[in-house]
Amino acid sequence: MSPANTAPPNRTLWLDGALVPWEAARVHVLSQSLARGSLIFDYMSVHETPRGTAIFRLTEHVERFVTSARLVGLPLAQDAATLRSACKAAVRANPGAKVVKLNAYLASEEVDVVPADDHVSVAALAYDPWADVLLRKEHPPARPPKTVRLWVEKELRQRRADILHPHAKVAGNYTSPMIAKWRARKAGYDEIVLLDEHGNLTETPTANFFLVDAAGVLRTAPDDAVLLGITRRSVLELARAEGVKTSEEPIPAQALATAREAFLSGTSAGVWPIESADALPIGRECPGPVTRALRDRFQRVTTGADPAFAHWLELVSD
Repeated sequence: MSPANTAPPNRTLWLDGALVPWEAARVHVLSQSLARGSLIFDYMSVHETPRGTAIFRLTEHVERFVTSARLVGLPLAQDAATLRSACKAAVRANPGAKVVKLNAYLASEEVDVVPADDHVSVAALAYDPWADVLLRKEHPPARPPKTVRLWVEKELRQRRADILHPHAKVAGNYTSPMIAKWRARKAGYDEIVLLDEHGNLTETPTANFFLVDAAGVLRTAPDDAVLLGITRRSVLELARAEGVKTSEEPIPAQALATAREAFLSGTSAGVWPIESADALPIGRECPGPVTRALRDRFQRVTTGADPAFAHWLELVSD
């Protein structure tokens, strides 16, 4: 049996109120969420700290998950407290987990767009993305580079709120960006950034975008234009704590030409420096001083070494 067909050893997941073996997480190919892209999810990081194993900003992630369900119209049976408990139970049952993914989906076999069976299954999976998934593939991918070669996507525009709200982490919101990013990867780039209908920089398919302008202001797109990233919110709070001026306003694509620095933020990326955009270097050095300061402070926070933000780490033993 090839590595791609073997289940991670000794992994379990929380599914509709009970811990079950990893391989028990199966749906039919006619399941509504698989066929229609209606699955919602959230993704959070797990860290070993001096106080014990903790999930980064669990409460905020669960709040966003509940918001996604509301925006998509999925009737969750679980409240926020139950969902937080599910994530903690999954982490406790899976030592060495690096992330928790919370999914809600319509598992029933359906033929219509509107499901006849509206039962929403909820799963919390705690695992190590590399050891449990990527390295078990027959041809595992290379690990992400330390700096990003960015492509500014010219054809695909940012998702429109009148189709799918950008605040919803729903599977259907990722199809068009996947196609564009796949094309950019084949051209030698690591990531893409999307533009809105006015030509302003917004976000990447799975991370938020920041730049430091010529005046030293840390800029990112406004709330109504992007997914409300938990790491994005954290970076803005850390920047203010570091005395860095911030701005959440539209950013014209031309601002890249004079930017001192740029970086991405996300659960998987942390603070990820951008070295170039459309093959043109950004700033004089990568990472620049603001990026380094925020990256290093964010790492201290997530390892429990920054008392000022210890409240962002929720122990799974609580």
